[in-house]
Amino acid sequence: MATHRHWLLLLFLPWALLSRRGAQPPDALYPVVLLPGNTCSQLEARLTDAYEPPPESPQCGAGSNERGRWFRLWRNATAMDDPAVAPCLADQLRVVYDPAARDFRNEPGVETRVLGFGSTADFLADTEANKDLCMGRLVEALQQAGYRDGETLFGAPYDFRQAPAARGQPCRAFARFTRRLRALVERASRENGGRPVVIVSHSQGGYFALEFLNRSPLPWRRRYVKHYVMASTGAGGFLLPLRNLASVPRDALEAPDALVALPSPAVFGPGTPPLVVTRARNYTARDIPEFLAAIGVPPLGVTLYETRALPLQLGFRAPVVPTTCINGVGQPTMEQLVYWDGNFSETPQVVYGDGDGFLPVASIVALDTVIGGDPRQEYYKSIKLAGTSHAGVVSDAAALKRVVDEILWSPPI
Repeated sequence: MATHRHWLLLLFLPWALLSRRGAQPPDALYPVVLLPGNTCSQLEARLTDAYEPPPESPQCGAGSNERGRWFRLWRNATAMDDPAVAPCLADQLRVVYDPAARDFRNEPGVETRVLGFGSTADFLADTEANKDLCMGRLVEALQQAGYRDGETLFGAPYDFRQAPAARGQPCRAFARFTRRLRALVERASRENGGRPVVIVSHSQGGYFALEFLNRSPLPWRRRYVKHYVMASTGAGGFLLPLRNLASVPRDALEAPDALVALPSPAVFGPGTPPLVVTRARNYTARDIPEFLAAIGVPPLGVTLYETRALPLQLGFRAPVVPTTCINGVGQPTMEQLVYWDGNFSETPQVVYGDGDGFLPVASIVALDTVIGGDPRQEYYKSIKLAGTSHAGVVSDAAALKRVVDEILWSPPI
């Protein structure tokens, strides 16, 4: 029988006052692997002779010294701030669907790689804001507790542009990430006396971690995973991708991560308010294919949603390892978009409800049913942090205290 503890916590004391454990000796620590949120992984790119700059931006990759060498693609703040170079960054960063391969790929002539796999050093935490968003504060807190990067603390950055796809659909990027993460978990355990690993994810990293666990053999999970701590991840997606796709419909062919994050009909089902309201008709989560068509997403984009993203959403399930989900609540969160005149190119009126600022509360509490309600899930805990934002779960002092305590704690399995 699953153990369920659903706590609504009002945490307010600073980290320094609440931290009582102090630094632990290395032989008392279970190794930790962190998966950061969206855009927090660093990417490098290399242009080959096959790369053709956009016709409107012939300067992209025009210099011979820019061919054949690796350069920082994400995050490249200089390029983002330079109007002459920004179109080059956008073109070289995007992924496109290849019908022949039935998979997403880079633009022809653009090769990419993820920096620093195995380490947390290359997480995007070079500014105070990025440190809050990209687990920089959590890394610091774990180091205070005695963890050392590359010894007991490891990072698993990934290509955030390419989300996992439904089973049976090719997804080379996720398959490669799965192989690397499995090897990293095994190495972390081996180098720490055979102790199993604590996997900790934030935001989009949770979807990668959950799919990784569910696609790993159950005996392997039981041998190598001590505890999974999933922060700021819901079971049903959120509304921001709907609004973004309405603004730029072609992104459906270039942003598989947006399709996967759309609200799931398994969570936003009958009895829940419509997600999009117009004078002519309303759209629920069941109507997302029709909504995508209405905003101008090409038919192929609708098909990609129905074949690659939707089955993945409907298959959201328990990882069958000891699991703690930690989410913020009590923040104004988008729960309905109103395009009263049916003009989806205009900025919609937004109706707000409860959540963490990104994830609606319906997506958050669904974890308790989907994961906690699975009889195979032997241990599950759900923690809601009152007044805590999506990023605040891994950056606010009191929330960090709670997350670190869960990492250091041993589930009774």
